[in-house]
Amino acid sequence: MGVPFNDPREEVIEAWYMDDNDEDQRLSHHREPKEYVSLDHLSELGVISWRLNADNYETDQDLKKIREERGYSYMDFCEVCPEKLPNYEEKIKNFFEEHLHTDEEIRYCVAGSGYFDVRDRNDKWIRVWVKKGAMIVLPAGIYHRFTLDTNNYIKAMRLFVGDPVWTPFNRPHDHLPAREEYIKGFVMKEVGDHAVNAAA
Repeated sequence: MGVPFNDPREEVIEAWYMDDNDEDQRLSHHREPKEYVSLDHLSELGVISWRLNADNYETDQDLKKIREERGYSYMDFCEVCPEKLPNYEEKIKNFFEEHLHTDEEIRYCVAGSGYFDVRDRNDKWIRVWVKKGAMIVLPAGIYHRFTLDTNNYIKAMRLFVGDPVWTPFNRPHDHLPAREEYIKGFVMKEVGDHAVNAAA
């Protein structure tokens, strides 16, 4: 019997199906019993990830390689916490509105932690918990939202191809080409003849 292969990403990224409880958005919202989602399943939805050395981001060759291969020319940082983010309460509410972007959303957690919630093919919420060292890419056109967890702090590197455009399009925006491309590339492709209309 061989030793089971451990994906190092699993130490900094966990994902699970959410319950329908409308309690504090910063709670874990596990279903009962808990229903975890694999990183492979996330990648089938277009959500890709890496584990990097967050203590070494300035000189990290792995990060440099990812940026070069994927064309991430722009970079800045955002800190989300009550002390650092102006209009904190309003911003957190905005981040948690279900929306999509017409470009990828790339976030590298260099400190703290938080939740990215994404819709699966059947429109169910999957909660993705990113911790220090996790880098995640949400594809253009996927409906998603963000919130802090109960630690109330994240510092994230934001990456972008070209000049940054952070415009959120709150649901519904199914007519946007980015949404149509996402449906074609990640929803219809796997489901085939039994495709559900995830844009509905």
